[in-house]
Amino acid sequence: PYQTNLLRDGVRRYLQLPADQTVLILHAKVAQKSYGNEKRFFCPPPCVYLSGPGWKLKQEQIKARDLGEAGFRVCGYMGLDSMGSSLMETQKLSFEEQPDAKGFGCAKALYISDADKRKHFRLVLKLFFSNGQEIGTFHSKLIKVISKPSQKKQSLKNTDLCISSGSKVSLFNRLRSQTVSTRYLSVEGGAFIASARQWAAFTLHLADERCTRSEFPLREGYIRYGSVVQLVCTATGITLPPLIIRKVTKQYAVLDVDEPISQLHKCAFQFQGSDRMYLCLSTEKVIQFQASPCPKEANRELLNDGSCWTIIGTETVEYTFSESLACVREPVSPVPLIAALQLTGGGDVAMLEVQGEYFHAHLKVWFGDVEAETMYRSPKSLVCVVPDVSAFGSDWRWLRYPITVPLLLIRDDGLIYSSSFTFTYTPE
Repeated sequence: PYQTNLLRDGVRRYLQLPADQTVLILHAKVAQKSYGNEKRFFCPPPCVYLSGPGWKLKQEQIKARDLGEAGFRVCGYMGLDSMGSSLMETQKLSFEEQPDAKGFGCAKALYISDADKRKHFRLVLKLFFSNGQEIGTFHSKLIKVISKPSQKKQSLKNTDLCISSGSKVSLFNRLRSQTVSTRYLSVEGGAFIASARQWAAFTLHLADERCTRSEFPLREGYIRYGSVVQLVCTATGITLPPLIIRKVTKQYAVLDVDEPISQLHKCAFQFQGSDRMYLCLSTEKVIQFQASPCPKEANRELLNDGSCWTIIGTETVEYTFSESLACVREPVSPVPLIAALQLTGGGDVAMLEVQGEYFHAHLKVWFGDVEAETMYRSPKSLVCVVPDVSAFGSDWRWLRYPITVPLLLIRDDGLIYSSSFTFTYTPE
């Protein structure tokens, strides 16, 4: 009981002031295969962001213990999940602190060779402190391998390479096909910029053409050329005005195409209601460019290099943990990810199935600061008994209004994995 009360007090302190450590991995959904000696580096390059107050706390602990300055820097290695060979190329990541206090690292030279026959793979990130202490191993989502961008018209029967409304994309521009000139659409200090180093993920929404900008109802479906779309930065929420997405062929915007858009296609973004004005980059700046009409073909407009963008779907995966209660010697991985909750039964015997990934037998589900009896089913499923509401204190027994508690997973050694999920008790 003493241990339990101590743990419960610790969880209460954590809930008041969560000292989380978050690892966010951003990567593209598809990767082009390299052939022969050529190395097609993944574009945009996979990025890692470290955020949350827990990193500083952890570094201070190590500093106090090791007395050395150098031991508490975070470093990492990123590579492809191995196909049984340990010689897979990995790339060292060094993290630099950004103005917003996040650590940022980027793997610019990863590629998949034609000797690798897989159709899908994952990236693997291993993080350490510079004193050698391992933090953990983190995986990306699945990445599909393609040989080259699809030239044929995409049919909606094979939606694997189509881009759906509400999904995330990255846009980049490459002058004269040179990798050194690649610039990514990004957001900095509240403005859109073209960055050679960092890229932003944008949620791409289909807009309803008949509506004004202030009332912007979202539509479902796959994005087609000629659609009006809205690009919203996932990190800052900053939005570009409504844009019409156009197919690009040999530096011309083609106005009468309405086929679905495919991964790694070249496209242009015309400002809706404007006179041939397009989203364009000029070195680091994002500007508007006016296209020239094509005298011979009325359905084409001539663009400049800076207004031709390549579009690619992106994924993010976020791992969050807190070592505030534990003096953790073991790596924090596998970090469980909750995807969904399923409630069965009710009243006295309600059971909750927690569905997701990377679960193991050393985890307990907590409802706020109350531990639930937990059974491990599989790496994708935990089942627990929903604690009676009176466990939160006698005041709740005669419940008059709903109460919502956060759901946590806690490892045997006190390591906390928070989630965005909550559980709500409602009065009968």
